[in-house]
Amino acid sequence: MLDTAIIGGGLCGLAVARGLHRRGAGFALFEARARLGGRILSVGGTGAGLAIDLGPTWFWPETQPLIARLIADLGLADFPQHDEGTVLHLRDPEKAPEQLESKAIHNGSRRVRGGMASLVDAVARELLRDRIHLGHELTHVADRGDRVALTFRAGDRSVEVEARRVVLALPPRLLAEHVRFEPELDDATGEAMRNAETWMAAQAKVVIGYDRASWREDGRSGNAFVTHERAVLGEIFDACDASGEKAALGGFLALPPDVRKTFGAGLPMLMASQMVQVFGPALEQGEQHYQDWATERLTCSALDRVAPVADHVDVDNPLLRRPLWEGRLYLGGAETASRAVGHLEGALDAARRIDRALGRAAAVTVGAEPWSNADHSLSGNAASLARFGAWVAAQGDVAFDGYRHRLNRSLAVQQREQLTQVAILGSIEAVFAEALTVLHGLTFDMSGVAVERGRSALMPEVQKPFGDLMQTLLDDVVAFNRTSCALSNFPDEHRPSKDYVQTILRDIAAAWQEFSLSANRLLLAKAEVADQGSAGISL
Repeated sequence: MLDTAIIGGGLCGLAVARGLHRRGAGFALFEARARLGGRILSVGGTGAGLAIDLGPTWFWPETQPLIARLIADLGLADFPQHDEGTVLHLRDPEKAPEQLESKAIHNGSRRVRGGMASLVDAVARELLRDRIHLGHELTHVADRGDRVALTFRAGDRSVEVEARRVVLALPPRLLAEHVRFEPELDDATGEAMRNAETWMAAQAKVVIGYDRASWREDGRSGNAFVTHERAVLGEIFDACDASGEKAALGGFLALPPDVRKTFGAGLPMLMASQMVQVFGPALEQGEQHYQDWATERLTCSALDRVAPVADHVDVDNPLLRRPLWEGRLYLGGAETASRAVGHLEGALDAARRIDRALGRAAAVTVGAEPWSNADHSLSGNAASLARFGAWVAAQGDVAFDGYRHRLNRSLAVQQREQLTQVAILGSIEAVFAEALTVLHGLTFDMSGVAVERGRSALMPEVQKPFGDLMQTLLDDVVAFNRTSCALSNFPDEHRPSKDYVQTILRDIAAAWQEFSLSANRLLLAKAEVADQGSAGISL
């Protein structure tokens, strides 16, 4: 039986595998396609002679530290996206495009030499080949109590695998559409999975290679927008290599999936004609590389093809980030991230969350509390504080579940005002109350612990782990409210205003102050008891 089974060989699944491999943990990775990478797809252009990204192309080092660090750690070279020169805007199909002021459309983005698939290849090279199983499509997941049973379709075979823990690093909508769960996932999780738009899944992209970058010679950046009603390509960008000698332009199609399908064999001619219309006759001949992700059943769900595209938000439903089946099942993929949802950064954010959870699960002995094995290398007060910090870190799901329970209870009695404020405050106060009980049960050596102006020197370490907990809870609550159908009739709760959030923060701050005072009194009481004990011994 496997320790961990990872389903999905995109960046999230590969990053989870990399973390387990580096810790020497047992795992296997299963991918439905005959290749790794998922939505990352780079191909070679025979005419242009450069790596062409038909999936993710860019990363932003200033705002995406995880992907920037991984690229650097792997020793991959990167280069800035070309943005220099004028930008074109074609508003009328009967007129020439307008020239806009030169500006950086891509805001400091960078690309990887050799294409984004170089990133996939570099991570895969670190893993043992016998840990990766291509051509295995997941069809069934079953909870067996102390393990999870998986069923795959591999060609004309059915393959059964069992694992102590399973990571589903796939778009949630695909899981909801193609995989049978036994028992079925709870209604709230199922709804969250179906509502999680698969980022860029219904989009199509073309990259066309040319003999030379004539647009650069004309002082143009290669960036262009086409907004008239007959637009084929809505957004165009420079796709040359780092030197600019291997020339190409890329574009995202403006046509929806059903219209793209209708045009069929005539679509390449329309895309070529659009480039000529924007940049001139020098682009009449080019080598086209086209990818319609809406036709990829392993990327695009039926919901993604037909549902209207929602406004992209940077935080998705926190229900997708909760461990399921008592920590045996984890949802992954870029759509489950807490930030940069859908992007490569989001895939790594999700992988980091899962990696930490798997690390905690592996460290826990059977029957022990999840926080009892925080760090065996520590002793004394450091060990007690580490155990307390580990307990606090494990309260994220508890606090969020408490919020949902209180919110549902308020909705059931038809309370209509301050729903979020009351529920989140009640949840965090319950965590603070339990934290005092945990703190009381820990052993501290109070001899030599300074007290200055009535404050124990241990208090900063007691308070420290709560910062992440409180911020994560607030972020999760706001994100959950945005996706909650039950709150859609309560606009102030569905999308809390800045003033409302500030009011909630003031409530949390007051509760935090009360907890801190109580925790400090508890530590001072421990010190007093220790002093009395020392005095009795000396007598």
